[in-house]
Amino acid sequence: MHVRKSQPDRDKPRGPANAKPANVCKYLSAVLLISCTCWTTTAGAEADSARLQAEGNRLGDKAPTAGATQLSMDQLITWVVANNPELKASIWSQAAARAGVSSAQAFQNPRLEWSQGSNSARTISASPGPVQAWAVSQFIENPTLRGARIDSARALEKDSEHQARITRNELVAQVRLRAYQGLLFQAQSAAAADAVQLLEQVRERVRIRVESGEAGRYEIIKADAEIINARERLQTTRLLAEQSWLDLNRMAAGRLPAGWSLVGDLSEGVEMHSLVEIQNQVRQNNPELAALAAQVTQSQAQLRAAQNSRWPGLELRYSQMRDPEVRQGQFSVGVQLPLLDARSGPIAQASAELRRAQERLEGRQAELQQEVLVTWKSLEMARLRIEALSQGSVREAEAALRVAQAAYRYGERGILDVLDAQRVLRSVKADLIDARYQLQNARIALEQRMGQHAHIASY
Repeated sequence: MHVRKSQPDRDKPRGPANAKPANVCKYLSAVLLISCTCWTTTAGAEADSARLQAEGNRLGDKAPTAGATQLSMDQLITWVVANNPELKASIWSQAAARAGVSSAQAFQNPRLEWSQGSNSARTISASPGPVQAWAVSQFIENPTLRGARIDSARALEKDSEHQARITRNELVAQVRLRAYQGLLFQAQSAAAADAVQLLEQVRERVRIRVESGEAGRYEIIKADAEIINARERLQTTRLLAEQSWLDLNRMAAGRLPAGWSLVGDLSEGVEMHSLVEIQNQVRQNNPELAALAAQVTQSQAQLRAAQNSRWPGLELRYSQMRDPEVRQGQFSVGVQLPLLDARSGPIAQASAELRRAQERLEGRQAELQQEVLVTWKSLEMARLRIEALSQGSVREAEAALRVAQAAYRYGERGILDVLDAQRVLRSVKADLIDARYQLQNARIALEQRMGQHAHIASY
């Protein structure tokens, strides 16, 4: 059975001693109604409390022990980067693109032909006998076409290199984000554990007052309900933190040390840069823009290759034939004439691809400027929010809780006032934890766009 909670009115007194005569009957009726249901509700609350306590102990046993491997943020990133399959695949793609440059630089092999037959005499003057012929040919490619093909392959190699850096940059950003999510859930779990401990102390004091007859049983029902909710929050945050650690281990292909734990804090300082400096670093170091620029270069080379393919080159050929009477040698030159196919289709396609690559580059540059501006403002808002909460709201909520607890001890306030003050303090602390996480989230987004984690030392 659940008792519906109502928001207490802070301006109205609590209890029959302070109630006005007109409200005494109404108050006594409510007390009688609650008393009729208190035994079943208390029993159910105690059962739920015991169940959640056992579940919390079970989750606590899964937490990393004191002897577990402790990893800093940099060590965790090193583990993930060294074992992530997607990053390894992108590095091998770069090796394939490097091999493509060697293929583009290669010359065509010469062609050798050989034939043999016989000569039959049909006239008296003819001499019968064997006939042999051989020929060798070499294709001389158009130098401009060859250069354009090599430039296209080199641009593709640059693009694959930048794609690997994009993968690493995004991977490191995801690792840091997931790690801070785990720290966020850990901080929320610690706050929930403190709330459970505080609520249990309040419940013990309420139990004593209820057993002595100084307070009604509805107060202990309310305290039990608050404890159940707090333990549910504790269980949820612990499960979410565990899920974050599992996601990090998945990024590392399951090769993180057994029983590892992360050493870090959401309150780490964030170095503030000016907006102009951040935008300059984004234009210079962002790997996505560099990859798009490489694609533009590749499209330009492909357009030159399509234009020069109308005259692919010359074929030099020397042939020799022998029969019983004559030895004949020939030297010939062959060239392809663009009469039927002027390569207009490939040229138009390459022109369209070049325009598309240029539009993507220009569009992404404009998008990044707006994204950096929004993220920088989010960072500034999170910083101001942290200052306001840590220096004002948290202190005021703590002072209000101390006043409510003192008033409750002297019988001037009810348990609802104490629980409300605790709820306000928990809400303010949760807002502070969330603001610190939002600050780290905005910093990670800016670092990703500035390409601070895109460098790959070795392949």
